[in-house]
Amino acid sequence: MGKSTVAQMFRELGVPVFDADAEVHLLQGPEGALLPAIEEAFPGTTGAQGVDRAKLGAAVFGDKEALARLEAIVHPAVGARREAFLMSHPGAPLVVFDIPLLYEKGGYRGLDAVAVVSAPAAEQRRRVLARPGMTEAKFEQILGLQVPDAQKRARADFVIDTGTSLEETGREVERIVAALSGQE
Repeated sequence: MGKSTVAQMFRELGVPVFDADAEVHLLQGPEGALLPAIEEAFPGTTGAQGVDRAKLGAAVFGDKEALARLEAIVHPAVGARREAFLMSHPGAPLVVFDIPLLYEKGGYRGLDAVAVVSAPAAEQRRRVLARPGMTEAKFEQILGLQVPDAQKRARADFVIDTGTSLEETGREVERIVAALSGQE
């Protein structure tokens, strides 16, 4: 959808951004705090370089119970990091949490506002399928785990349309920062 690009736009405006995906990579990377628990739950999926994402993906792909076990390991750790991030920015008028599956996993609770980053379905498909290792089957499974885009847009306080030019998207981000920082 363009979440990473939009997150960078917020950073460039001086807004602290918590990147949940980046935290997961740290927690699952070399010497990551979650490696022992993941290895115990999914033997053979970790090594010196951290989680072998292909092996772990194969262990949970299409298995709801396995995915739930993995989420029970990962989500509390990321939540703790998110809380620490928030506490480390006490004077910031605005912080952004870049969180995939925000509505699906209840991450929206306790937030003052939600901005959904969205692109037209055809553009989303093109972007996702261009990623290394992505297949139509994986993409369809990902979509199946998500709240439909139209529902996310309806629930959001702000919608950032990334199907437009980068300049237009940047102006929308600037408007949101102004509105939420009381600069409007």
